[in-house]
Amino acid sequence: MTTLTVTDQGQVTFRKDVLNHLGIQPGEKIRLELLPDGRAELRADRPHGSWRQVHGILKGKGNGARYSIEDINEAVAEAGAAAALAGLDRP
Repeated sequence: MTTLTVTDQGQVTFRKDVLNHLGIQPGEKIRLELLPDGRAELRADRPHGSWRQVHGILKGKGNGARYSIEDINEAVAEAGAAAALAGLDRP
């Protein structure tokens, strides 16, 4: 178990080993889900279907996981679909 300290400004700093465990790189986002009884669930915020995700997979900037060709194909397909849908929102 890891204990964190809250600063006077209400900020918390996560140790590097915690961020590595979560697979979070500098500049990425963290999702915090508030649960009953004052609990919370913390995880890396992983957007689905983005070209950034595909780029990260291909550059080897993942969380240490290895990706099969099927995983890469699925990420490319999701990113393409998301880009197409985003284009529909434009006038």
